[in-house]
Amino acid sequence: MLLEMLVPSPGESISEVEIAEWLVEDGDYVEKDQAIAEIDSDKATLELPAEKSGKIKIIVAEGETVAVGDVVCLIDTDEIQSEKSSIENIKKESTSKDLSLNQNNQKKVKSTPLADAIIKKNNLDLKDLNGSGEYGKITKNDVLEMINNSSKVTGREYTSKKMSSLRRKIATRLVAVKNETAMLTTFNEVDMSSIMTLRSEYKQKFIDKHDINLGFMSFFTKAVTTALLDFPDVNAMIEGENIIHFNYMDIGIAVSAPKGLMVPVVRNAQDLTFKDVESEIKRLAIKARDGKITVDEMLGGTFTITNGGVFGSMLSTPIINPPQSAILGMHNIVERPVVINGKVVVRPIMYLALSYDHRIIDGKSSVGFLCKLKECLEDPKQYLMNNNIQKALEL
Repeated sequence: MLLEMLVPSPGESISEVEIAEWLVEDGDYVEKDQAIAEIDSDKATLELPAEKSGKIKIIVAEGETVAVGDVVCLIDTDEIQSEKSSIENIKKESTSKDLSLNQNNQKKVKSTPLADAIIKKNNLDLKDLNGSGEYGKITKNDVLEMINNSSKVTGREYTSKKMSSLRRKIATRLVAVKNETAMLTTFNEVDMSSIMTLRSEYKQKFIDKHDINLGFMSFFTKAVTTALLDFPDVNAMIEGENIIHFNYMDIGIAVSAPKGLMVPVVRNAQDLTFKDVESEIKRLAIKARDGKITVDEMLGGTFTITNGGVFGSMLSTPIINPPQSAILGMHNIVERPVVINGKVVVRPIMYLALSYDHRIIDGKSSVGFLCKLKECLEDPKQYLMNNNIQKALEL
C-alpha cells in the first residue's frame, strides 16, 4: 500500500512550509517514527517523522515551498520485509569487511541527491570524507563542511546557501522593527555582588533540594516582573490606534538553538517562584536545543530578556521582539573599578540595555524601569525575597 505523507500544520496561522532538508534518500527504507525530513516555517524548524515503515519515494525537492496538507513523499508499506532483509545484510557486510574502493581510490558510499550535485559541481575527491548519515551516507552538510575547511587553506573558495524560511522571516521582522517603530535604547549598570554572594551561599542547597541550578535568569525574571508592576507601559503593546496593557507577564527568554536564536515564553512569570522559573527555563531550553520546541511555546510574550553575556558581550542594543514594546539585554559580568562612599573599589558589574518603542514608552518610564531593576538586583533579599531567603528559595 502506498501511504501519502502530508505536510502537518506547525501551528496556528501557518499555511506553508519549506522542505529544508531530506534526511533520507529516495528509495531508502524508513522505519515508523524515523525523522525523514526537516521542514522550515516562519516560526520554527521541525522534523517530519515517517507515519509507517516502508520504502520512500520523494516527491518534493529540498528548498521547495509547499502548503500545509500537501503530499511530499510516498511510503510503500509493502516493502517492509524485503527492505529489512536488505538492511540486515548490509549491516552484516559492513561488520565483516571495509568499504570497497573504486579505481579512483574513493569509497563506494551513498550520498544524498543534493550532496551528489555539489560533489559533481565542485569535482570533489571524497577518499578522506566520512559521511555522517546512516551507514556512512554522505550528506549535504558533510560536503559543505569539506568545502569550507578547504577554503580556510586556500582562502579563495566560497559557498552559497539559501537562507531557511525561519531565517528569512527573522530578517524581515528585524528590518520591519527598525522601520516601523521609534526604537531607542537606554543603559544602566548593576553591581552583581549581592546576587553572586547569595548564589555562592545557597546554590548547592538549591541544587540538593530541587535538582536544578540557581542561575542568574531567575533573579532577572523576578526583577523584571517586579519592575513591570511599577511601569506597566513597558509590558504593553500597540494594536492599531490602541494601547494594550496586560495584567499578566509572559516573559520571552532568548535561547541559542542549532537553527538559530529562539524565544520560548515563560507564562505568568509574575506568579512563579525561583524554582518554578529555573525549571521552566531549563525545560524550554532543552526543547529548543533538541528541535522539539512548539510554535505555541514561542508565541504571545509581553516582554523579552536576552542574555548576550553568555557569549561574552559587553554591551549591545537589542532589537525589540514585535509586537512587544521593549526588550532587556543582559551582558557579561566584569570586575570594574567603581566609587563607593568616596573610595575606589572593585565590583562585579553588568551593563543593562533596555530597547523600547518610544511611541508608547517615554524616557521617564524607560529610565525608571531600569532604575527599579537595578534596585531589585542590587538588593534581592529585600525586593525579590521579602527578606526571607529560605522561604523564597523553598529550602
